[in-house]
Amino acid sequence: MQPSTMAFVFALSLGLAVFVQPAAAQAGASDIIAVGAMAPDITVTGATRYGVLQDPVRLSDLRGEVVVIAFFFRARTPG
Repeated sequence: MQPSTMAFVFALSLGLAVFVQPAAAQAGASDIIAVGAMAPDITVTGATRYGVLQDPVRLSDLRGEVVVIAFFFRARTPG
């Protein structure tokens, strides 16, 4: 990588860290759920290793069971 490109990437990263992070933290401060609190009911499209489920999955339907919610960046997508 050329020095000018590295300097640009560093400056861009520094700018994002300084300006974007405080705004994001401030906007989401009231949305944080306390540790040990009950999670809000959500409905998502379920997926297994065999594909997407036809019926949506509601968190309230799984009450009393151990639930792990995992997000995989770019999983099964071209981008």
